[in-house]
Amino acid sequence: MKKILGLDLGSNSIGWALVNEAENSDEVSSIIKLGVRVNPLTVDEMQNFEKGKSITTNADRTLKRSMRRNLQRYKLRRDALIKLLKKVGFITDGTIFSEQGNRTTFETYRLRAKAPDEEISLQELARVLLMINKKRGYKSSRKIKEKETGTLIDGMEVAKKLYDEDLTPGQLCLQLLESGKKSLPDFYSSDLQEEFDRIWNFQKQFNPKAFCDTAKEEIKGKNKSQTWA
Repeated sequence: MKKILGLDLGSNSIGWALVNEAENSDEVSSIIKLGVRVNPLTVDEMQNFEKGKSITTNADRTLKRSMRRNLQRYKLRRDALIKLLKKVGFITDGTIFSEQGNRTTFETYRLRAKAPDEEISLQELARVLLMINKKRGYKSSRKIKEKETGTLIDGMEVAKKLYDEDLTPGQLCLQLLESGKKSLPDFYSSDLQEEFDRIWNFQKQFNPKAFCDTAKEEIKGKNKSQTWA
């Protein structure tokens, strides 16, 4: 008769069984004892359990890790864009990107809304490009959750509004902010790309030497692997 200890190792528990295994026809296999050891719940898990939330510690860690990665990638994109804008002469080391002075709330959004149809300075354009560069947009037709009401808004409805009213994402955001909205929708990557092209092509007529096609291709958003590299 052979004694065997079997273990089932999970992320939150360990199952075990001690068995007798028959080695010939005269012997009979049998279970000696078995059981399971559950790892104690953390404080967060206990609170989630009491509140009826199903999210686990591992899932929570994964969510936070994804948020850290997205933030890191955004910082890499921003640093790369600032470096390029200095290279092509849009800004200098002393350029200030933040809004300054009285009554300047949403000033960058106003510049972004103005840029497709009116001339702005190169430094103002740099602020607009940095704002557009902040978010990639998304490519699927998934729904967006509105923070204020908790309702789901179809991303296609946002895209349709842009098309029907001939608006850019920046112009729509300014409208929402001036109407008192505290949250803004996400946009398709294609809508942000179209806004970028529209701004670039209009502003190009005022500074043709600064707006070369090579610089435009470098400023365009890179994919995830390129940004990460």
